[in-house]
Amino acid sequence: MSDTNINQLQESVEDIRQFGFSLLRSATLFRWIGYGLLIFSLFDTIAIFIPPQLLNPSWEFQTIGQLVERVPVPLIGMALVFYGEKLGRKKWEIPLVKLLSWLTVLLAVVFFLLAPLGVVNTIRLNNRSTAQIDNEMSQRMEQITQVKELLGQAETPQQMQELISLLDTQGRAPNITDSQQVDEIRAQVSEVIKQAEENMQTQANEAKSNRRLALFKNSVKWNLGALLAGALFVFLFTGTGWARKM
Repeated sequence: MSDTNINQLQESVEDIRQFGFSLLRSATLFRWIGYGLLIFSLFDTIAIFIPPQLLNPSWEFQTIGQLVERVPVPLIGMALVFYGEKLGRKKWEIPLVKLLSWLTVLLAVVFFLLAPLGVVNTIRLNNRSTAQIDNEMSQRMEQITQVKELLGQAETPQQMQELISLLDTQGRAPNITDSQQVDEIRAQVSEVIKQAEENMQTQANEAKSNRRLALFKNSVKWNLGALLAGALFVFLFTGTGWARKM
């Protein structure tokens, strides 16, 4: 072998050695960043669950959303920690990466279970929202019914004057002096009441629709996100078999 070939071979070996050193340095940097992200994620998770309000569908639903929206951080953190597999691992890392590898399957199960819990809480929150709007609507209809009864009982100008004064708290009630005015005002108030009933029903339907849409949008996003997160944790588990054999 000529001197030129020997020099080229030595240069190639040196390049490979330098590449190995750079890969090791990169792996060490990535892993430390990964450990930092996992610690940040742990702090976030603790904050989410304090104070716990178990069996509260609103709290459970929002907690699912917060977990799903923050799941990229632990996913990226674990990917960085597992980077380089066994290359240049410290002794203290061996049990830690093994634990993290098993933790991925636990997290996968947790996120898969969050999806059906999210569906159940979506239904519960929708029913609660509908019942709340219906209850408010019922209370307002009772008030309108009382006004209708008072309107039907107001026969004299004095009675109608008292009723209008009761309804108009700003002192704009007209001075009623005869029966003709009583009939005219009764017709006007009846029309206002009818319009108010129609408006209330329309507003109630719009409120139900808007709340349902916002709830279902978040539900779809968070439940599908939980399933995706579970699948990614399963992928991490299957790809880190080397860590569990260390």
